[in-house]
Amino acid sequence: MKTEHPAWAPPLLALQFLTRIPVPAISRLAPEQVRSGLARSVIWFPLVGTLIGGVTAAVLLLAEQFWPRPIAVLLALLVEARLTGAFHEDAVADFCDAVGGGRDQAHVRAIMKDSRIGSYGALGLLLALSLRAALIFYLPAAITLVAILASATAGRLLAVVVMRSVRPAPGEGGLARDITADVGIGDTFFALAIAAPALVAMGYVSPWALLFAAVASLVFVVWYRTLLLRRVGGSTGDCLGFAACVGQLIFLLAAVTA
Repeated sequence: MKTEHPAWAPPLLALQFLTRIPVPAISRLAPEQVRSGLARSVIWFPLVGTLIGGVTAAVLLLAEQFWPRPIAVLLALLVEARLTGAFHEDAVADFCDAVGGGRDQAHVRAIMKDSRIGSYGALGLLLALSLRAALIFYLPAAITLVAILASATAGRLLAVVVMRSVRPAPGEGGLARDITADVGIGDTFFALAIAAPALVAMGYVSPWALLFAAVASLVFVVWYRTLLLRRVGGSTGDCLGFAACVGQLIFLLAAVTA
């Protein structure tokens, strides 16, 4: 049986993995092709992030024609949560619960696999969503579209960088290992190239914002790698989702600050 995935599989698998958009073509792939395609799909994560950011920005700009900006922001985040299945938000809650309440590495990983949400997770998710909503509310009108696109793209790019920087945690198998195990330096540069249009656009409208965000993201990756190796023993899907959320917040903070 042929196991090599077709060229169109990785980007469509990335779309299916990060959103709830139906991708009927994936059903034609054999299980082996899905696994090999998933391993290559990560390089397309920033592009899917750009798509998600585009939907969020479009809903925000449209809703602002009918309602005040606070309501438009909440409607945009509501549509985005439906589009993504609250994928990264779930990771934020799991990560905060695990790192906040875990006694050791094994306990931290066990908490991440628990579907229940605790006080650390609830508080972390509430603060992350509230901060993101407030930042979008305060975005200058002239850069709102570009900032949302860049933040959504950069968040998924940061997840790819963390995949490259931190090995999978012990006991990570199945889908998590299929996605994270074989991310090479070339994959990281390809993902950066995919993210470049959105990032360059942000640099065009606000060079200082892009510089601030790039430096802050680099500092975060260095700190986060140390944290994951010490507290988790490596990376997990929830760790990557948390990184994507932080990446979005960093770029929004930069856009509001600069």
